[in-house]
Amino acid sequence: MQAFTVLTILILVILASEWLARNTILRNISASLLVILFGAILANTGLIPSASTAIPLYGHIFHYVAPASIFFLLLGVDLKNIRKAGVPMLLAFGLGALGTAIGVIVALQIIDYQLVFGKDYAAISGMMTGTYIGGSANFNALAIEFDMLRKGAEYTGLVVADNIVTTVWMLVTLVILPVFQKIFPHPKNIQHTAEKNTDVAKPVSLMQLLIVLNLGMLTILFSEGIANWFAEQGLNLPSILVLTTVALILAQFRSIRNMAASRMLGLFSIYLFLAVVGAYCEISALVEVGNYAFQILIFTVSIVAIHGIFLLGMSVLLKLDWAIVAIASQANIGGSSTALALAESFKRDDLLLPAILVGSLGTALGTYIGFLVAALV
Repeated sequence: MQAFTVLTILILVILASEWLARNTILRNISASLLVILFGAILANTGLIPSASTAIPLYGHIFHYVAPASIFFLLLGVDLKNIRKAGVPMLLAFGLGALGTAIGVIVALQIIDYQLVFGKDYAAISGMMTGTYIGGSANFNALAIEFDMLRKGAEYTGLVVADNIVTTVWMLVTLVILPVFQKIFPHPKNIQHTAEKNTDVAKPVSLMQLLIVLNLGMLTILFSEGIANWFAEQGLNLPSILVLTTVALILAQFRSIRNMAASRMLGLFSIYLFLAVVGAYCEISALVEVGNYAFQILIFTVSIVAIHGIFLLGMSVLLKLDWAIVAIASQANIGGSSTALALAESFKRDDLLLPAILVGSLGTALGTYIGFLVAALV
């Protein structure tokens, strides 16, 4: 099958998934998961190549499009605004991140990780650390570096478990405030309303699209060049770390950060490589992973449970505002969007901006901490 034909089908999959996630009862399923599922269905029915019949296009998408998606999405992170989140929110977020790292290390001992994950246990540990500190961008960044995207069945199993646990944890954080406020009454920590953000994203123009595309392409070439140079010196520097660092530096320039094209390209790029991840999910491999599905779920649940126990315990000792604790935890586990939704459900307008900001902080730091944990386990 010609590469152009396959690419056309993959883009149609993205279009269908986005529409279904917006306009039908499938809105409760993320568009990302729909893209993976549809990609898997098409590959297993022979409509597009699968892992065993992979075409060069798939390799190019993994090698170039996947890291580009990380770069594009990181261009929206404004590190200067993090201080506006306030010390209590930053403290709760930091404790939650530490709880996640501890949770990953402990969760490995709860399951037979060498049997379930084999030699990929360190990579998966880093991926789960990253995603439960700052969201799926970190999960994918580590998956790219450790070449986990090609292991479609295993990757999909982790994504499904992550989606289940993240949804359940959203419900848990909703009840933390009334229950713990009753058992351990803590005073509210009212944040001063932050000044209105004047950074207004402009409509996408052709010039803006070209600038963002070129920045992404040049950064990928630069990061690979730096990583190769370090390799020649006998040192291992993941190219995705170089790319992440460059993206965060560029994001501190308002003119770049306000380019709406970066988020649009980031989402499209993520969907495109997830469609290929789905194509790599051959039924035979899924059956093999299915034998360990329960242990994968136990592993994921254990990480989040230990994160929660550690954060709640420290919050009792430090007498932190329970609304801040719940929102910070949700920023760790679910990212900015779910943290923002939680702040709105608590009717805490003073915590709306802090919720977004600590979510951005997690996106910025999660990849680095994920690599650290992967090296330690």
